[in-house]
Amino acid sequence: MRMLDLIAKKRDGGELTEEEINFMIEGYTNGDIPDYQMSAMAMALYFQDMTTEERVALTMAMVASGDEIDLSAISGIKVDKHSTGGVGDTTTLILAPLVASVGVPVAKMSGRGLGHTGGTIDKLESISGFEVELDGDTFNRLVNENKVAVVGQSGNLTPADKKLYALRDVTATVNSIPLIASSIMSKKIASGADAIVLDVKTGSGAFMKDLEDAKALAKAMVGIGNGANRHTIAVISDMNQPLGHAIGNALEVKEAIATLKGKGPEDLTELCLTLGSHMVHLANKANSIEEAREKLESAIESGHALETFKTFIQSQGGDPSVVDDPSQLPTARVKLTVDAQQEGYVSDIVADEIGMAASMLGAGRLTKDSEIDLSVGVILKKKVGDFVKTGEELVEIHANTDTVEDVKEKIRAAYSFTKQPVEKNPLIYDVIEN
Repeated sequence: MRMLDLIAKKRDGGELTEEEINFMIEGYTNGDIPDYQMSAMAMALYFQDMTTEERVALTMAMVASGDEIDLSAISGIKVDKHSTGGVGDTTTLILAPLVASVGVPVAKMSGRGLGHTGGTIDKLESISGFEVELDGDTFNRLVNENKVAVVGQSGNLTPADKKLYALRDVTATVNSIPLIASSIMSKKIASGADAIVLDVKTGSGAFMKDLEDAKALAKAMVGIGNGANRHTIAVISDMNQPLGHAIGNALEVKEAIATLKGKGPEDLTELCLTLGSHMVHLANKANSIEEAREKLESAIESGHALETFKTFIQSQGGDPSVVDDPSQLPTARVKLTVDAQQEGYVSDIVADEIGMAASMLGAGRLTKDSEIDLSVGVILKKKVGDFVKTGEELVEIHANTDTVEDVKEKIRAAYSFTKQPVEKNPLIYDVIEN
């Protein structure tokens, strides 16, 4: 078998076999196949696409290239959740304890952020003492005992994907549906989940700006998951404005606590209930999505979800008193306001620009070695559809410097206004099940 022949076959629209894909991924991972040949294959895949069978084979070959997490010691159906990113996406902080509170085991591996803010792991480290590195036995024990544990990604998961992604990044082949889908799904499958709920974002703050592209990606990932015997569904949600109100690490933890108390932003609460309902249903803890939602709403109303969050924090070395007194979280030195310079209804908030404003304050990292400031960020006081008077507060800035004029300018530029009332975008566009 020769890589040259496989490139030509795919270039001409042929379908690669599982054996050919395994040969290609194994050879590229161990260095037998050079970058220039894999670059040619990536471009061929970009233009010719892949069948569902090819996508499954590619994903499983990348899974097999490294370690696979064994969660068999954890009882019950383990359901993982993955979001394709966005601004103010605090869902894991809420979903992990919420879903666990109704008896679904949540064994979650999360990463650190390279973007607007830190990742879930960074946000959890806003809590004093919280430990994100656990050995496998401790991780399994905590999930069995408390139904929830969240740790940083470790080990040698999907090295083929890491190598291929770096190549795609410099060969203009990142935006390829089969390559994006197999990249995401290989990590989810290698992480050991039995079932997977995907939150695929669309809009100005999402990787997939266009709804049809988001649907195509969702269908590709669901096809891979189900083809790999992992029950998978995808929820397509709106990211044309930031989710919730808070963008920043400790600020998002505060918002997660408020949401678990039943006092969170409407959109963040609704998305968590939607995603959580599917997780509970896939775990066979409810006979319908409606029943699952009722269980989650009851867990919030009774305070059981909040108590599960406290147990989760304490079991991983953190101080659970932060839940009752969020002021213990890292706090920025100054609060500054961005006021509206005109009257009208908020018609648009460019989510990426708000995310960049938070990053400029120090909430995100530019490289994997950058240090982030857990205390800084922004809180949106007005969102799309809200009426604003001239001089009224649009955004509250939490900073450790008084000089933030560039941040204020970025935020003002992200907001658009109109004289007429504005119809909001749907929060949930679609649910893809096959």
